[in-house]
Amino acid sequence: FLIWTAGGSITSEHAWLVQTDALQVAADKFVFNLPDYENVNHVVVFMLGTVPFPAGMGGAVYFSFPDPLSGGPVWQLLGFITNDKPSAIFKISGLKAGEGGAHPFGMMAAAPSSVAQLGVSVETLDQLAQQTPVSSAAVSTVDSFMQFTQKMMENLYNFAASFAVTQAQMTPNLTETFIPSSCMLRWYENFQRRMAQNPNFWKS
Repeated sequence: FLIWTAGGSITSEHAWLVQTDALQVAADKFVFNLPDYENVNHVVVFMLGTVPFPAGMGGAVYFSFPDPLSGGPVWQLLGFITNDKPSAIFKISGLKAGEGGAHPFGMMAAAPSSVAQLGVSVETLDQLAQQTPVSSAAVSTVDSFMQFTQKMMENLYNFAASFAVTQAQMTPNLTETFIPSSCMLRWYENFQRRMAQNPNFWKS
């Protein structure tokens, strides 16, 4: 598993930090430490695609933060990942207070009192279907779509820019059509602006 953590807007690329240092605390359980959790608003959990879950299995994703009074961990169920849904975005900014729920980690994933944790427990799909995540962790489909669109535009622009040449470097080719990079940049900026104003503008 890998996770991304974001301290700013979900669509702010500079805010995303990748963590790869999962600690395996049991045969079917993994945790990530989040030392700067107070500045983290969103977490993305995703599978690498090289090792799928065993058939009929998936991962329950939990968030734990230190209890302000006791300092002990307070665990909350965020949601799930499966082979059919290998990634998920969760909003944790509103979860840094409140009551915890049942969780499968016990004290096996104990962390310093100043550190939050994100845990993945491998369980059967039937078990996952019977559990209810905290509703405030869900990210709206609008936020998810805006993030996808942002990444798609950046990928297209960066891909096209990797082929950029100056006029002096251009070789005449009757089978090719050349587009100024400034046009791509202008489209990218205009699309970003319109998405910020109305995420559904493209439907009209």
